[in-house]
Amino acid sequence: MEYISLIVDAFQILLFVYLGSTSLFLFILAFASLFPLRKKKITDPPLKRFAVLIPSYKEDTVILEVAEDACKQNYPRELHDIIIIADSLRPETIETMRKLPLTVIEVSFEKSTKSKALNAAFAQLPSDKYDYVLILDADNIMEPDFLSKLNEGFARGYFAIQGHRIAKNTNTHLAVLDAVSEEINNSIFRKGNCVLGLSSSLIGSGMAFEYEPFKKIMSNIKAIGGFDKELELYMTRNRLIVDYLPDAYVKDEKVQNFDNFSNQRRRWLSAQFIYWRATYPSAIKELFTNGNIDFFLRSNMQMQLPRILLLGFSFLIFIASLLFDNGIFPILWSIHFGMVVLALFLAIPHKYYSLQTLKAIFYLPKGFFFMLKSLLSIKGANTTFIHTEHGTTEKEEK
Repeated sequence: MEYISLIVDAFQILLFVYLGSTSLFLFILAFASLFPLRKKKITDPPLKRFAVLIPSYKEDTVILEVAEDACKQNYPRELHDIIIIADSLRPETIETMRKLPLTVIEVSFEKSTKSKALNAAFAQLPSDKYDYVLILDADNIMEPDFLSKLNEGFARGYFAIQGHRIAKNTNTHLAVLDAVSEEINNSIFRKGNCVLGLSSSLIGSGMAFEYEPFKKIMSNIKAIGGFDKELELYMTRNRLIVDYLPDAYVKDEKVQNFDNFSNQRRRWLSAQFIYWRATYPSAIKELFTNGNIDFFLRSNMQMQLPRILLLGFSFLIFIASLLFDNGIFPILWSIHFGMVVLALFLAIPHKYYSLQTLKAIFYLPKGFFFMLKSLLSIKGANTTFIHTEHGTTEKEEK
């Protein structure tokens, strides 16, 4: 019996080190996010040329609205081009878009991915026309001054900039939870990182880069899912800094039902594991030989549990320790659980302290179950492109 007790204690120690280091990391970044980002003031920055690339795979429902809105930027028309990368769109959708002041590049692949679409577009675009490239998703809506804010940001000398992606919709309880989750990630992994002098995490869209270097980087990226993670790891390995602009907003559609949620998270979790396995040995080497903390932390993040799983498992372990353990572990697990809750609380913007969010919180157990289901079914998720459907608006929940 004593032998079994020692095994249980050893397992708890290992689990506490893993989960505890994650909660401490989140808390430090969440606390840092409470401080303002200090940015050098730029007066009358020179206006640069932008290519706005919008890959669209079977997104006929939303792409026309996005395309029309993208043409309304408060930025000189001659200094930016809107380029829709049309993959498997209906002919009538393409015909309608060709009437707008934008460029349509049609592509077709046996197996479609975002990285293939971007590389196909780069192959057709002139190499000396643009200074910067902005990547959007087919459901993204930019605020009118988005390009102007990016132009000012690049004048500070950064290689890449991540904009502030916010929710386009909060019409279901799950959409509210997804919106809150997005803002938690914005606070912790984007603003918190930058406050501490680290590179902002990328998010897959609303992100801009120096055109020619990014084109060369993309030519070596063959990711099926999570291409933004591969980009992020490449950039931190090579000390290319990504800035974050918290006041440059782009709207993004939040998932509205648990089937889409499960598919989307399954793709993300699979990508995380693959990139951790591929980069962790070199990240440790980079840390000790070149002092590259940013790359080490970014690789380590790939093995951290997503917030909803971390919160759920931490709560269950805390309750189990109270019921079945009389030693020091209930104290340790209570500290860990409290740190997780406090980190998430600090990272949530005040606008989400509302009755709508409170109602949505009751759906966290269901979200935990579907996230766990996604975790247990990640095998093979990164061998084929898993498309998240957009534009199907579900009934607003009260």
